[in-house]
Amino acid sequence: MSNDIMGCADEYVTLRQGMVAEGFYSEKRSKFLAFALHVDSEEKAKEVLTSYRKRFFDARHVCYAYVVGWGDSAVSRANDDGEPSNSAGKPILGQIVKQELTNVIVIVVRYFGGVKLGTGGLMVAYRTAASDALEHAETERRIVEETVDYSFPYVMMNDVMRVIKEMKPRIVDQKFDNTCQISLAIRKSEAQRLRDRLANLAFSD
Repeated sequence: MSNDIMGCADEYVTLRQGMVAEGFYSEKRSKFLAFALHVDSEEKAKEVLTSYRKRFFDARHVCYAYVVGWGDSAVSRANDDGEPSNSAGKPILGQIVKQELTNVIVIVVRYFGGVKLGTGGLMVAYRTAASDALEHAETERRIVEETVDYSFPYVMMNDVMRVIKEMKPRIVDQKFDNTCQISLAIRKSEAQRLRDRLANLAFSD
């Protein structure tokens, strides 16, 4: 996957959350129904897969691929579900990679038409169905955030709030007492600069 999407500091492209994009391909009476969805984790991907297997319990094969995470922590999986090795899951995964997406699962359900397609024919079918689903999907660019935790005496409150106003991190949690604690979420590439600015407050007048 492109480092601009998967390996960069703080951006990735995924499908719009809550939508299901559908695709379709037919060859020699075999029907391939494709579904593309946003998922936030491997656990969620497995939950989605389980629900589709129950929904299409009468299908011959329920093949899939997903990618979750970004950079060095990205995880990808592909499964042929009984089809010849690498004839289903890998072509599906290839379409996710081609579009440089992550946090995405694509499921392709096959209803067998009685005529074998051969490995080459299957690869075309699964690839085309997956591509059709992704072409109907709405994508969105998201920012990878990192959490910065900071403890400080109450007398530094104004200084801390000034840094927050200038750098605009998102306040995740805060506890104000004699010793205050605050958790801030900010674009990953800005996290170290935020840490440095907060650390420098202790040495400023």
